[in-house]
Amino acid sequence: MLKIQFLPLLAFYFLSSGAMAQVVGQNLAFLPEYQEQLPYFQELITGGKYEEPSSLIQGDPYYLTRQFESGSLTINEITYPGVPLLYDIFRDQILTFHPLFNQKILIKPGKVDRFVMGDGSAFARLEGNDSFGKAGSGFYKVIAEGDFWAISKPYKTSKSLREMSRYDEVYVEKEVFFLWKGGTFFPISKGKQAISLLGLNKAEAKQKLRAEQLNFKQNPEGYLRLLVNLTPSQP
Repeated sequence: MLKIQFLPLLAFYFLSSGAMAQVVGQNLAFLPEYQEQLPYFQELITGGKYEEPSSLIQGDPYYLTRQFESGSLTINEITYPGVPLLYDIFRDQILTFHPLFNQKILIKPGKVDRFVMGDGSAFARLEGNDSFGKAGSGFYKVIAEGDFWAISKPYKTSKSLREMSRYDEVYVEKEVFFLWKGGTFFPISKGKQAISLLGLNKAEAKQKLRAEQLNFKQNPEGYLRLLVNLTPSQP
């Protein structure tokens, strides 16, 4: 019988609190027997077959890479490490690889609390933000955590190609940034918005940003990460 090949005994942590999540394989004496009995964890493969992207759109719909890489999923407060993952940010779908049928399989987004891609990028499912047209399945990249979270929504759209080509359209990647606290999303398009919202001293914040040579337009992630880390935690 096929055994699970993607479950090293590693520890992963909750993004929300820093507390250790329950990890499959940790303190589970019955794991070897479980692996013998099940060809794959049922929690991972529940969403149906993935529809391949259109061959008439130039590029690909995925986050960073079109290749499966080893990541982790947290589902119902249990973390599954070493899971092959792809993230389609055009349709906001998480994919894994079916070990029996040799095909891409969708993971139901409502079951996923958070996931980490092969490059270490962490995503959490945050509800709300209904006025944001690209909220999709509700996954946001977590840039920094504190009293506020700095998050972003990377996504892809497509636009028509005017020149003669074998393609009708091309993928265009975009990213929108937010500060998030207690279920409320605050869109950030300018650095001064973040400084004001976080209640930081403007002169001191700008001094720190200049010292690190951080500019919001050039490096929004680094900019927001520094500001969130400067913000004192509230009791």
